[in-house]
Amino acid sequence: MEGRAVISGMERRSAVSRAIVGAAVGNMIEWFDYATYGYLASVIAAVFFAPSDKTAALLATFAVFAVSFIVRPIGGLVWGHYGDKIGRRRVLALTVIIMSVGTFAVGLIPSYDSIGLAAPLLLLLCRLVQGFSASGEYAGASSFIAEYAPTGRRGLLVSMVPASTAAGLVLGATIAVLLESNLPRAALHSWGWRVPFLLAGPLGAAGLYIRLKLEDTPLFKELERKHQVAQAPILTSLRENWKQILIAFGVICLNAVGFYMILSYMPTYLSQELGFSEVTATLTTIVSVAAYVIFLPVVGILADRVGRRPVLFAACVLFVLLTLPSFMLLSLGGVGFAILAQILLGAMLAGNDGVLATFLAEMFPTTIRYSSFALSFNLGNAIFGGTAPFAATYLIALTGNDFAPGVYLMGAALVAAFALLFTVETSNRPLRQE
Repeated sequence: MEGRAVISGMERRSAVSRAIVGAAVGNMIEWFDYATYGYLASVIAAVFFAPSDKTAALLATFAVFAVSFIVRPIGGLVWGHYGDKIGRRRVLALTVIIMSVGTFAVGLIPSYDSIGLAAPLLLLLCRLVQGFSASGEYAGASSFIAEYAPTGRRGLLVSMVPASTAAGLVLGATIAVLLESNLPRAALHSWGWRVPFLLAGPLGAAGLYIRLKLEDTPLFKELERKHQVAQAPILTSLRENWKQILIAFGVICLNAVGFYMILSYMPTYLSQELGFSEVTATLTTIVSVAAYVIFLPVVGILADRVGRRPVLFAACVLFVLLTLPSFMLLSLGGVGFAILAQILLGAMLAGNDGVLATFLAEMFPTTIRYSSFALSFNLGNAIFGGTAPFAATYLIALTGNDFAPGVYLMGAALVAAFALLFTVETSNRPLRQE
């Protein structure tokens, strides 16, 4: 009996480890693909849009970034439906390959100088494919790990999902820095920018291989065994959990704005608005992402000990109090001030994101977890996340104030804090099945 118990415990730990690696590696690959566009935004603006007005070209680039988010709620409905109906593993295998195909295709599009308006139209099409794929990734990976994780360590283990997202950002930013610092401008604009997009091909194949080796979660397999799999999970979710979806949508606002403003838009802000070189701007953003990654598991452990709501509330308060001081530090100029501000912003964002995925996975029962998580998360990101770089650029142009993005970020924190007032604590409880 003892031998079987030990083996069972070892097998369980091994299964949890495989689930974390499979979900996290695939997530990292997807977000490397997705984030590369943001880090090379100024180059893409020059390659795909008329060069007569740099501000207009940059706005057009971020408009394409934002439009790709329109399909995310649609993708959330599709992937969530099938994730709850046929299983998490199959859907996660599909999302990683579709993302890789869409990203690889971006690297093949001719420039505006070669084919005119067809270039930005093809770029938009590829971004729509990427947005559709990304809509199933974060919710699926988070649900997958949450359904494997022991109750008392769920916060820590699910924090590996945003950590792997950040790892994808670091990989994308690092490649962007290497290209920008080692290639002449002409080479970067003609072929260098294509390299990270073309890398999506082999990376996607690797991600697909890893995910096909996984088994579906024990909780989902239990639903299948008992014939309790939801036949219409989206309809069930909207009928029985619409209040929770609205609350989740509000809580997500801070992540949506903060993630894309701090970890994706910031290099453009530093170079275009504050006069930093593109290489320096990207390097300091890597520091922000590094701080984010370091603090994520710390926040996950803290959330396992004190609860999800106190940690999420604390993150909202910090953003309200410290966002403007962080932007003031950035405006002082100098790499040292920029690094200090980036560390502060990255740590604050980790305070939210290190527990958000766990919190959302715990809000909904297994029968409709994927669909409910995906719908609320992608709706919030479509409205607030995808538009964050565009809104920041537009607000600066409208007001002439470089601190305008910071005020926008503070507003998102206030919305999230208000939504948290209507939530209940979910830590240290078994996940609900039905």
